[in-house]
Amino acid sequence: MGCATSTNVVVGRKNKKRIIQESVVFVLQFRVPVQSDLQRQLKGVAPKTTIDRLTCLRNQIELVAEDTGGSAISELRTALEEYLSLLTGLIKKKNDGMEGCVEFKWRTLGDGPRAEICGTNLWMEMLIVIHMMAALALTEANSLMIPKDCYASGSGNGVRVVSTDCRRDAVDLLLKASGYLDFCVREILTQLPPDIKSKLPDDMQESVLQTLAIQALGQGTEIQLGLAVDSQKATLSVKRRIACEQVIYFTQAYHCLSSCEAVSHGCAKKLLRFIYWKFLEAKAAAYYYHGLVTDKGTEPACHVSAVCCFLAAAEILGESKKAGLSFCLAPPVTRAPPMWGVMKHLSQKIPEVAFRKSQTYGYLLEEEEKAMQCLPELPDFQLSLRPDDFELPEMAGCLSRMKSDSFA
Repeated sequence: MGCATSTNVVVGRKNKKRIIQESVVFVLQFRVPVQSDLQRQLKGVAPKTTIDRLTCLRNQIELVAEDTGGSAISELRTALEEYLSLLTGLIKKKNDGMEGCVEFKWRTLGDGPRAEICGTNLWMEMLIVIHMMAALALTEANSLMIPKDCYASGSGNGVRVVSTDCRRDAVDLLLKASGYLDFCVREILTQLPPDIKSKLPDDMQESVLQTLAIQALGQGTEIQLGLAVDSQKATLSVKRRIACEQVIYFTQAYHCLSSCEAVSHGCAKKLLRFIYWKFLEAKAAAYYYHGLVTDKGTEPACHVSAVCCFLAAAEILGESKKAGLSFCLAPPVTRAPPMWGVMKHLSQKIPEVAFRKSQTYGYLLEEEEKAMQCLPELPDFQLSLRPDDFELPEMAGCLSRMKSDSFA
């Protein structure tokens, strides 16, 4: 899923089953703490109760993540939030004595190479924790879009069904993830010295974090479009607006990431392919709905413009399928979901409408040959979704009593 994946491995003579995970939402790779002797490193620097709690929470996060492969989202989130509360307290107390005397180590979770990162800066540790919280939110959103009982019972045609509540909850989680990532860019990276920022992993570089925050909003808009398509109350104008907003989000994300130096490899490279795939899907949808709205006009020029939109949508839809395959094959290999929801609807409607309308208005197209050479511009709309506001938690109780605590 996104940067995180799991596939088949061979251990000795045994073939350990590896599953290529399905990716509806772009999911970040999990990191888990590496055990270290904090008692020795922080002796005389922080209260013993604080050190004990830091150690306990780091061990808990590692064990839960290892045992469940990161699927125990609620338990991991609770531990990370408490750990973040401790870090917040240490930073607010301006415990400069900790800087440089302790190594906070984390490693990637999964079957692939386990890359390790290490920092002695409390702000960097906070960045890693909030990044992990964003990864959990994205993972939970992805799981909601792939429910266990995801096919309509008795339908006989394997049509995937995701409930309205699941889709709405997934949008909320995407906004939450965007808020975490936006906070990292605005409040944490600004606290890190240049030498530390330059050594951050690809998925924690500023351009990548900004891109992830924007594309999470784009994916939330994509889900909203699916809800609108299923709603009898949503007008064509509403559907066009949502599709056009989706195009804007993914355009912004693409431009933000394409200038990043890390885009030639790893997570950034796969993310760029994901965004391009989603951008093409959004653009096909936007031209289709723009064509339907335009075709309601009575002037011949309206019909010609509409046909241009339908033909463009059909061509872009074909390109999006290639882009989706390119994303899936980029390492780490991922599996695209079967076509369902809004894209299944559009993959059927766009070619059908493009053919029918071009046949109906064929005589106009011959007269307006010049108009066919200019693709109509999509309307510009103000964006509706924003990252959720995120604030650091209150400092942990053991830190509020730091002055009265005995030191290790």
